[in-house]
Amino acid sequence: MIGVDASQELDLGRLREAGVELHLGTEEERLLDAVETVIKSPGVPGEAPLVVAARARGIPVWSEVELGSRLLPNPILGVTGTNGKTTTSELLGVMLGAPVAGNVGRALTDLDGHVEPDQLVVCEVSSFQLEDVHEFRPRVAVLLNLEPDHLDRHGSLDAYRDAKLRIFENQGEGDTAVVPRGFDDVPGRGRRVEFEPNDPLPAEPRIPGAHNRENAAAATAAARTLGAGDVQIAEALGTFPGVAHRLEPVAEAGGVRYVNDSKATNTAAARRAVAAFDAPLQVILGGRGKGESYTDLALDLVGRARRAYLIGETASDLATALELAGVDHELSGDLETAVRSAARNASPGDVVLLAPAAASYDQFRDFEERGDAFRRLARELTA
Repeated sequence: MIGVDASQELDLGRLREAGVELHLGTEEERLLDAVETVIKSPGVPGEAPLVVAARARGIPVWSEVELGSRLLPNPILGVTGTNGKTTTSELLGVMLGAPVAGNVGRALTDLDGHVEPDQLVVCEVSSFQLEDVHEFRPRVAVLLNLEPDHLDRHGSLDAYRDAKLRIFENQGEGDTAVVPRGFDDVPGRGRRVEFEPNDPLPAEPRIPGAHNRENAAAATAAARTLGAGDVQIAEALGTFPGVAHRLEPVAEAGGVRYVNDSKATNTAAARRAVAAFDAPLQVILGGRGKGESYTDLALDLVGRARRAYLIGETASDLATALELAGVDHELSGDLETAVRSAARNASPGDVVLLAPAAASYDQFRDFEERGDAFRRLARELTA
């Protein structure tokens, strides 16, 4: 087995112990000479030289979930969508007593040899992972929503949509496609089940926000198709506390709450986070942009945000949108400066909300590291 990474800084211990021949800082085509299949990390774009060369040679390129689904005989419940994937996947894991893998952090292949063959597996699947599936066939596939995201990677909304809908393409007549009510053009031959945010539920979800009720409605519809009863579903809805970095309360002092929604890496997610609160907001925005407009987000903040604190590469673009909308804002530059300034300006009853509307890669390794930093700073300030 050959491993290739463009980085020259990588922990090689576990890979070498597994017998992987590693090549760092290179993408020489000769490395493909003895290769039958390429397993591509979702963060690697299709335009990467080795990926292009592999396809030119007719070498199959798989995502990790494609490999995992071939290794595992288990039935899979797949979950995708622009926003809410992790929350819904983890909620379904609680509802159905099932392990959760995929884009949530635990690779699907990690379950090989660790679950019984008939155990249902919940798999969160991103558009990056779905780009390179071939036979991946969830017994139940869920599409939560579809809004502009990752346009810097996919190039257009149509290409992004096409990638998302691949979750359904291999489904047969015995499978189920769970989609928002009225959503058209679902590929595959799965039985169609629809949901909408206002569907009656056996219990109201513990986690706040209209978008989380939408997630709960989708999870309930999917769980029912697999035979889960209302008592079982109600218990999960009433007890599931949510997941880290998704409207996560992290600190409170002097009547000011600090909420971490670092996973809001696009404008649609940030707008949902903003809409979840009736309280005045001190909102932290910014990071690495994805080619989106910030106009609608800025308009949503009118009358809701006392002030916005702008960080990262998108700060100037956000400032322009906020200026046009008449939203008070300041260029903070980095997260620590933003949190400290928001804390100084906050009044009792306010919420200091991290909802960046952008990726984290300009200043952090990933959204988790950004959220962890916000949590730490908030707790230091409120200690």
